[in-house]
Amino acid sequence: MGLKCGIVGLPNVGKSTLFNALTSAKALAANYPFATKEPNIGMITVPDPRLEKLADLVNPQKILPTMIEIVDIAGLIKGASQGEGLGNQFLANIREVDAIVHVVRCFDDDNVVHVDGSVDPVRDKEIIDTELLFKDLETLEKRLEKLKKAAKTGEKEALKAVATTQRLQTHMEAGKTVRTFDMNEDEAELVQEMMFLTAKPILYVCNVDEESVNDGNDYTAKFKAAVADEDAEVILISAGIEADIVELEDMEERMEFLQDMGLSEPGVNRVIRASYKLLNLITYFTAGEKEVRAWTIKVGTKAPQAAGVIHTDFEKGFIRAEVIKYDVYTQYGSEAAVKEAGKMGVEGKEYVVGDGDVMHFRFNV
Repeated sequence: MGLKCGIVGLPNVGKSTLFNALTSAKALAANYPFATKEPNIGMITVPDPRLEKLADLVNPQKILPTMIEIVDIAGLIKGASQGEGLGNQFLANIREVDAIVHVVRCFDDDNVVHVDGSVDPVRDKEIIDTELLFKDLETLEKRLEKLKKAAKTGEKEALKAVATTQRLQTHMEAGKTVRTFDMNEDEAELVQEMMFLTAKPILYVCNVDEESVNDGNDYTAKFKAAVADEDAEVILISAGIEADIVELEDMEERMEFLQDMGLSEPGVNRVIRASYKLLNLITYFTAGEKEVRAWTIKVGTKAPQAAGVIHTDFEKGFIRAEVIKYDVYTQYGSEAAVKEAGKMGVEGKEYVVGDGDVMHFRFNV
């Protein structure tokens, strides 16, 4: 599918430590700015207890989870939109991702240098927003010039496009991101075409100290208040704890460690699930003796296109889909029991696949 999330933030906020924990890769994580110059790319498994439950019922030879791509992008500083630091590279890398995981530092530690000399997650967020907005305003101004030329003909659609773009310009010049711009469907289509950096969906990750991982601290409280109008999820995580968890290979040791910390699961699991949701993705399953497998599709995908994720021939020769809702499958315990109870659905080409559907495709090529 090729959809990916990019981890962004100022230098030394814990991006690479989080990336390592997410991917169990060993990207360079160091206490100096620009430790990450080239973006690190990793594939991360999406944790899904439904897959484990289906596997328990089916007892397959293989269990295959779904995955998404994550990119650890170089840290940014003030002036990036003018090419300061690694600015141009940073902005180009952001343009290539579909959603943003923005890490902010919410802990004090004299041993970890802050690029601006003090800890202030709200200020740090505003620095990145400002640099991205400067770049977006450049994009907008170029597009507005073209739209104004087209509008000189008096064409109604061009005039509407100019009005929308000018209204957006006023919004952005007030320091507000594109994602907070109030627009109707037609306006949203126009804005989407311009591929603004600040229009990308965003998830905020507050990197906190161990003591604050459950309830947060003053920094996280102020940060949550600052982003309240963005309709964005905020997750608290201690990158240090996550790094320690990754080092424990034994699952029992991991669970004991989590319990000692008062946690029910690693924080990276929440980050991964939230990133998956941010990309507007859902999961359907196939379940058989050979394998139980999770497949990734976008919300709103119809049955033939969902089948095409497995193989293009499935989409080309699609006849029908046999569908069992996850809750029904787990209630009856097997495909045979579901069929016997008459609870299996038979769906055609217009069926919109639901999250958690257990599916079998009939096709002919």
